[in-house]
Amino acid sequence: MRHYETAFLITPKLEEEETEKLIQKMADIVAEKKGKMVKIDKWGKKKLAYPVEKQNEAFYVFLHYEGEPDIPSELERTFRQTEPVLRYLTLRKETQPVSKKKRKVKRKKAEERDEDKERKERFKEKDEAAPDYEESGEED
Repeated sequence: MRHYETAFLITPKLEEEETEKLIQKMADIVAEKKGKMVKIDKWGKKKLAYPVEKQNEAFYVFLHYEGEPDIPSELERTFRQTEPVLRYLTLRKETQPVSKKKRKVKRKKAEERDEDKERKERFKEKDEAAPDYEESGEED
């Protein structure tokens, strides 16, 4: 099963009950398609960066779920048919374990440290090889 995150914006003109019904309707689609709802994240009304369909605000909702690829396509079909939904976007999340990513980051940092050490040693060798010039003249 793949992990997905679907974000959608609902017009702020809807009543709170209607908004909840719409969110539940989308969650039910995931359940109907034998998907597993991980989390429903409701951000509430937020100001938009730019007007969308003459709206300056929208109710933000994020659905996190697991399932087959037909679930996002069904959700998007429903979004297109639902007038109060202003925008929507579905992303497939990476399922790679975090531990592998951490190992890559640690390995990269270690390589960078080694490169820094080599660079410092090269500069140190250059400084040692250069002749020292003593200042001639009077001291202040």
